[in-house]
Amino acid sequence: MSLTRKKSLRGLLEQASHSGLKRTLSAHSLVALGVGAIIGAGLFVRTAAASAQNAGPAVTLSFVIAAVGCAFAGLCYAEFAAMIPIAGSAYTYAYTTMGEFVAWVIGWALVLEYALGAATVAISWSEYLNNLVGRSIPFSWCHSPMEVSLTGSHGIINIPALFIVLILTMILIKGTQESATINAIIVAIKVAIVVVFIAVGWHFINAANLSPYEIPAGTPGHEGLFKHGWGGILGGAGIVFFAFIGFDAVSTAAQETKNPGRDMPIGILGSLAICTILYILFGYVLTGVCNWKEFAVAGKEASVAYAVEHYMTGFHWLATAITVAILLGFSSVILVMLLGQSRVFYTMATDGLLPKVFSAIHPKFRTPYKCNMILFVFVGAFAAFLPESLAGDLTSIGTLFAFSLVCIGVWIMRHLEPDTPRPFRTPLVPLVPILGVVVCGGMIVSLDRRTQLTALAWMIIGLFVYFLYGRSHSKLNEVRVGDLEPKPALRS
Repeated sequence: MSLTRKKSLRGLLEQASHSGLKRTLSAHSLVALGVGAIIGAGLFVRTAAASAQNAGPAVTLSFVIAAVGCAFAGLCYAEFAAMIPIAGSAYTYAYTTMGEFVAWVIGWALVLEYALGAATVAISWSEYLNNLVGRSIPFSWCHSPMEVSLTGSHGIINIPALFIVLILTMILIKGTQESATINAIIVAIKVAIVVVFIAVGWHFINAANLSPYEIPAGTPGHEGLFKHGWGGILGGAGIVFFAFIGFDAVSTAAQETKNPGRDMPIGILGSLAICTILYILFGYVLTGVCNWKEFAVAGKEASVAYAVEHYMTGFHWLATAITVAILLGFSSVILVMLLGQSRVFYTMATDGLLPKVFSAIHPKFRTPYKCNMILFVFVGAFAAFLPESLAGDLTSIGTLFAFSLVCIGVWIMRHLEPDTPRPFRTPLVPLVPILGVVVCGGMIVSLDRRTQLTALAWMIIGLFVYFLYGRSHSKLNEVRVGDLEPKPALRS
């Protein structure tokens, strides 16, 4: 059994036409899904973290670098999503271009992006909820066992994070269209509050907070290569890259899109463009209002609310409004991440690489409900017992790895299937894919060693799962590559 065996493009397209998933999403729904996933913990939490740990006020440049990497990857995603409108995102694209083994590796890496991404945002949701209720939730019941407060209290379990994952899992089981409608409402609210913060906060910018713009060499606690100067800006890009994951989650809904050839590129690139502009402005205002050093200690949790409460005189009401909007925004991010992860597992299960339980569709709601329930246990455990910093960086490295392989896949597919219709074509191939790999690879290198080693351990576990189960149960063992039988649709 070859590790490079591939699914044919013809088989994939036939599989899409017979899927049991309902096609209900429009271009506007996809843009809302993308913005819903992108604007969240990355903006409201990781901005302050990257500023305090690596980039200082130059976190705005970190956003630019991350956005450039995302733009290259987004162009490649758009071509694949329009050409292969199948649930599964980068996993499916790799299966067609680089073979089953690479597809498995990328599918396993996507767990770091979607499942851990949902857990990371759930943890941030818990932080802002506690801020909203005046820190009345005991530290022990809203933090990981790996965390200790400044007063010496130890965390036990993050109950609020577990709670929000449960509620959103139940919404997803009800239906994709319902989830998209709820998400669209939330997106409108949180985009509005981001714009209000930028507009109001602009008048409270203190120029002294923005000078020096980069963290100078020799600053205590910033001795590493990626902790100051341009190295710190690159290191910050690796952290805030988490803020951009979400546009690729749009591609996981390709099989539920009314007109994927037209709507997928609009959803992916449209959501990325909107959020990049907002991110740069937001980062500039946040670090201008509050000195970046404060985000390492007092302003570490609920950093945006902290900046408003302490430095925007007369606008304390805005801190409460922002906190409520952030809670809603985080909820939409978790929703999209759980949606993306369930669709990746659904596709891997239909290919035989995971047990059939992950592809079971609810007879009434037509959603992969058993997969959603299993994910609740998995994601809930991460949210309850891991700290935000570790979960967030692991999400970034998994996403960067997936993006790199998608860029390579577009180049390969241009050689293997040059005549296949492409409703959207990535420009300047192979330059754009190569630049995507270079930028994403640079951000992977800039992440800390603990994150890199943890991600490596996760991938080793994945290899064991593949060789012990996935390889022997693959549907490609049973039929010819071009003749995969599509999964029959279940009637509601």
